[in-house]
Order: sequence, then structure tokens, then C-alpha cells
Amino acid sequence: MTATLDRGAGPEAPSRLWTRDFTLYFGARSVSLLGDAMMQVAAALAVGKIYGVAGVGYVLAVWTLAAVGFVVFGGVFADRIGARTVMIGADVVRVATQGVVAVAFLTGTPPLWLLLVCSSLAGTAAGMFQPGVNGMIPLIARDPQRANATLKIADAGSQLAGPVLAGLVMAVSGAGVVYSLNAATFAFSGLCLALIRVRPAGGPKRTSTVLFDLRRGWAEFRSRTWMWSVIVIWVFFGMLVFGPYIPLGSRLIGERLGDAAYGWAMAGLGTGTVVGGLIAIRLRPARPLAAGGIAIFGFTFIPLSIALEPSLPLLIAGHLVGGCAWAFWSVMWSTSVQTQVPGDVLNRVTAYEIAGSVSGAAVGQALVGPAAEVVDPRSLLFVSSGVCVAVCAALLATRPIRNLRRV
Repeated sequence: MTATLDRGAGPEAPSRLWTRDFTLYFGARSVSLLGDAMMQVAAALAVGKIYGVAGVGYVLAVWTLAAVGFVVFGGVFADRIGARTVMIGADVVRVATQGVVAVAFLTGTPPLWLLLVCSSLAGTAAGMFQPGVNGMIPLIARDPQRANATLKIADAGSQLAGPVLAGLVMAVSGAGVVYSLNAATFAFSGLCLALIRVRPAGGPKRTSTVLFDLRRGWAEFRSRTWMWSVIVIWVFFGMLVFGPYIPLGSRLIGERLGDAAYGWAMAGLGTGTVVGGLIAIRLRPARPLAAGGIAIFGFTFIPLSIALEPSLPLLIAGHLVGGCAWAFWSVMWSTSVQTQVPGDVLNRVTAYEIAGSVSGAAVGQALVGPAAEVVDPRSLLFVSSGVCVAVCAALLATRPIRNLRRV
């Protein structure tokens, strides 16, 4: 099995990261992530101005719920017909959905139902796409941690450039052009993925049913205590920290410092992600999730920096620290999953861990609007800060997580 052979080469083994396939994959992910980063600002500002915080929360929530609902099927089909094929199909769907929203903004004010429908379809495509993101890495890179860290730096560059670009385009041309650019990024991603020549990996037999494949993936996921323990903890993180962050952050920062300040805060987040990715390239802890659990404490500074209402430089600094923490944890987590799970079930196991980890965020996004009507938004972000500290403590207190060793 190719993925198993690739994982057998340790980080000390000589390997060349920038192969043709990895370069194409890097290009696909970088441009696609740039579009995603632009969309966070476009959705928060454009939808927020029309339908308020509740509208932003609903649009984000239906996207997340659809992604969660279909991600397990994305894992099954990625293991059956190949991650690359499923990812290309998902990109085609997202080109269509973002194009429809772009036309709606360019020709007038889009109704909320249209934004919700397109967001739901885009979330469905994202759910089908996402398991392959993890499953592709062992097929195109011999050193998963180095590949993950490099891709996290690309994510950081997107977080750095995307918000600023979106803010400029919003100011000059409006949301319709931003959505048009987002559709173009998915088209470019699909083209790059189509040019990749991945080696075949072992997968379930074609005679197996979808239900059987789902059960097999669930059994593999459930058998790893360290994995489902992280996901249980992450439900609370998503519901009380990550979910409320974008709607509340865009509102509070925009009201106090202006829309441009929100873009600069996101740029600070991207800069921190670059730093975290560079650290993850060099630092290879024997217990990766323990090291990541310590690092994630730094994410506390993001909601705390918004709630305390500091000056713009301190706000950016808080996001920089949080971005560094998030990047390091993400690399440690992704590498652990990719190296600890057999290649023939990796996409399905990834699907279950994604579904669990983002379900809390969907609940948080749906509830943040009503909650902000009865509770001071700053108080909600103080709660998020406390929950983030508790999550860090829970990760380190759970023995299977703390003791998991690097492969």
C-alpha cells in the first residue's frame, strides 16, 4: 500500500518535497484558500450589512451543517473512487454556487433564501472535498509533517492577503466581484487537481456497500481513543470559541475601528499562521498532540483581544499569537491522523473527525445571533477566552492524547 510505504520513511530520510504532484497540489490549495479567506470578509461585511449578525450566523451555519452532513459520504467516495476525483467534482459545484451569488450581488440585493441555498450547496461540496485534503498528503509527500507545515504556511499567506484583497475589492467594486474571484479560485483548484498523477492506494472493494464502508470508517475512528477524545473536546471549542468568533469579531471590530481594521486583524492572523507553520517545519516533538495542546493556549488571545477593545496594533498582535498557536496545533493534529491511520481507511476516518470537530462550530454560528441580542457580545467573547483555556487543560489532562507518540 503506497501510503503505508510513504509513512515508513521517517523525517530523517532524504526526500524531495517539491515534486510535480506536490507543486500542483500546493497551487490548488493556495489559490483555493485565498478565495476562502476573501469570502470570510465578504460574508461578514456584505451579508452583515444587509441582514445583520444573525444573517451572517445563519449563512455560516447552513454551510457548516451541510459540510458536516455530507463529509462522511465524502470520505467513503474518496476511498472508493479516489480523493482527487471527488475533490474536482466538489470544485465544479462551488464554481457554480459562488457564480450564482456573484451574479445576485452584481444585479441587486440577493434575498436571504438565495444566500442560504447557495451556502448550503457550497457546504455540501466542501464536505465532499475535505476528507481528500488529508488523504492526498501521504500520496504526494514522503514527509507528511513537512508537507502539512508548508501547506499551513500557504494557508497563512492566504489569510494574510485574502482579507486585505477582499477589503480593497469590496471598497472599489463590491461583493459581486469578490464572489466572482472566489468562483475563479475554485476553477483554478480543480484544474490543478486534474493535472496531478497520484499513485493508486488500497481502498474498499467495489462490492462493499456504502453502509458497510461507513461502519468500517466508524469502527476505525472509535478504536482510537486519542482521536475521539480530541473531537469531544473540540465540539465545545467550536461551539463556544470558533463558531461565535467570526460574526462577533467582524461586528465589534468594524463598529469600533472600521471595516479595514477587521481586514488587518485577519492579516495578523495570517502572519501568525506563517510563523506557526515555520516552527512546525523545524520542531518535531516526540508527543505531537501534547505539544499542540500547549500551543493552542495562544488562541485565547484572539477572542480576548477583541473583548478588551485594545488599540489596533494590540488587536493585530493578539491575532498574530493566536494564528501561530492554531497553525502549530493544526500541523501536529493533521500529521498524527495521517501517520497513525491506515491509508485504505484514511479518508473515511478523516471524514468522521471533521464531522465531529466542526459540528460544534455550526451550533455556535447558529446561536450567536440570538445570543448577542440578549447578552453583551463582549461578554460572550470573554466566555470564549475562558473556554479556550479549559480546552487546553482538557487536551493535556487526557492521557491518550498527552501520551500519543510521533510515528
